[in-house]
Amino acid sequence: MEVDTIAAISTPMGEGAIAIVRLSGDEAILIADKLFRSIGGKKLSEAATHTIHYGHLLDPKSGQVVEEVMVSVMRGPKTFTKEDVVEINCHGGIVSVNRVLKQVLTNGARLAEPGEFTKRAFLNGRIDLSQAEAVMDLIRAKTDRAMNVALGQMEGRLSKLIRRLRQEILEILAHVEVNIDYPEYDDVEEMTHKMLAEKAHFVREEIKKLLQTSEQGKILREGLSTAIVGRPNVGKSSLLNSLVHENKAIVTDIPGTTRDVIEEYVNVRGVPLRLLDTAGIRETEDIVERIGVERSRQVLQDADLILLVLNYAEKLSMEDEQLFEVVKGMDVIVIINKTDLEQQIDLDQVSELAKEHKIVTTSLLEDRGVDELEEAIASLFFAGTIDAGDMTYVSNSRHIALLHQSLTTIEEAIDGVEMGTPIDIVQIDLTRTWELLGEIIGESVHESLIDQLFSQFCLGK
Repeated sequence: MEVDTIAAISTPMGEGAIAIVRLSGDEAILIADKLFRSIGGKKLSEAATHTIHYGHLLDPKSGQVVEEVMVSVMRGPKTFTKEDVVEINCHGGIVSVNRVLKQVLTNGARLAEPGEFTKRAFLNGRIDLSQAEAVMDLIRAKTDRAMNVALGQMEGRLSKLIRRLRQEILEILAHVEVNIDYPEYDDVEEMTHKMLAEKAHFVREEIKKLLQTSEQGKILREGLSTAIVGRPNVGKSSLLNSLVHENKAIVTDIPGTTRDVIEEYVNVRGVPLRLLDTAGIRETEDIVERIGVERSRQVLQDADLILLVLNYAEKLSMEDEQLFEVVKGMDVIVIINKTDLEQQIDLDQVSELAKEHKIVTTSLLEDRGVDELEEAIASLFFAGTIDAGDMTYVSNSRHIALLHQSLTTIEEAIDGVEMGTPIDIVQIDLTRTWELLGEIIGESVHESLIDQLFSQFCLGK
């Protein structure tokens, strides 16, 4: 493991009140001491842990003042990385923070790789792999609900459950091994097919419970890809603007105004939506508009949710009916817009085409029906569930894939038991389940995967 001292800017680049340069490693305090001069003359190496000190950062060669700073000293192991950590707080300009970083790197520190501070926290045993991944989820959270899920995982909620399941499997494996290696011991209860089946069924049900939360968890983590579709001039761009609460898309009475897919993130009742306003789907001779229509059709195929917009003031057209065919089998909410105008649409015909899908009426011009639409979106994906703060959600794609593999291997073990396969053969599937669950928390994972995961973190985290 690398033991050199690393440094990076831990705040976003740009102008702000303060910026922070973070150091971690055995020489973090020594390097800071070379540069820092406190007002009272006290050295950082003499300072108590978890204290902050005011002074100036100097260039050791010239003695010139580089910046006015506040320096925090935190001694390991009671730090994020479990190493000595120094955080230099300076003014938040691009020039000032880069000058501080330059001095730190010139005097013995190495520029940290993306995610290397969190990687050290993992390698030093402060957090497991699932908790480390939750750090990035926390940074990227787009709603309070998504943040609560990330916080729960960061606090080890998922880790504790995975460890409990691995312990259950480990006890089964140990029991089987004792039976195999010491058959003459009468005081050791024999592991029967019935006992093994009971334990395996318990593990399987717990894995299933976690997977039941995975769809919602993934939505909270990555956002719900939501395509707004409909014929030209039905109010798709107005709907985007209403949900975003900002005029992001051009709205006119001219059909075909939107020529490309417009993307925006929005928080709807705690559900993060990645809204995609598409070009009106219709046959057109306009080359640019035709390209937009083709892109709209592609967006439809990849979307998690379709908002199909119809015009209250026009009769249903063949293009409307074709759209209902295109979105068949998808999660769809039908929106009948422009209810401030005289009715021309046949609502019974819409209900027949929509079937079980929710229908919401709106007048986006008069700001009516948007609350009902937001409620329909939230209830479609989170109806009747416990709040994110009260249960363990699985939101990470890697974790979900490993849980599916674990479910397959534990079911193979159960099938083996039911067919009367010798217990020492069934043990192979149980061992594989134990290993797969271990990959979630990083207890049985390849170094290349660890490097890949942490390379996705921002620099300085």
